Amino acid sequence: MIREFQGNEKWLSNFAPVKIKLEGMTYPSVEHAYMSAKSNDDSWKQFCANEKNTAQQVKRASRDIQLVDNWETKKLEVMEECIRQKFNQEPYKTKLLETGNMPIQEGNRWGDKFWGVCLKTNEGLNHLGRLIMQVRDDLSLL
Repeated sequence: MIREFQGNEKWLSNFAPVKIKLEGMTYPSVEHAYMSAKSNDDSWKQFCANEKNTAQQVKRASRDIQLVDNWETKKLEVMEECIRQKFNQEPYKTKLLETGNMPIQEGNRWGDKFWGVCLKTNEGLNHLGRLIMQVRDDLSLL
C-alpha cells in the first residue's frame, strides 16, 4: 500500500512538475492548475500559471482569494481533469501503471480528511487517492 506521497512516491504529489492545461492556460503542476480554478480573477490565474511561484506558494495564497460560487460542487471535477492530464503523460503514466492494484492513500499530517487520510487519526475520505486509482484503472483498460 502507498500510504503517503513522500520519498519514492513523491511523484504522486500534486506538487510534482507536469504541464496541465486548464481553461486555456498552462500550469506547471496539478496544484497550480487546481488552485487557479478556485477563482475567476485573471490576475489570480496568471499568478498560478507563473512557474516562478511554487505549488506551496500558490496553495498558501489561495486561502485569501474569492472562491467561485459553485466551488464545493465542482472541485472534484476540476481535480479529476487535472489528475487525468498528469497521468496521461510520461513518466507518470508508466509509474502509475507499475503500481498495479496497490491501494493508494494520500496520507498527510496536516489533517486533510477530504483529499486524503490524516495519519494522526487514520481518518479521511481519500478523494485524491481514489481519483488516482480510478485513473489507473481506466489507463489499464487501454
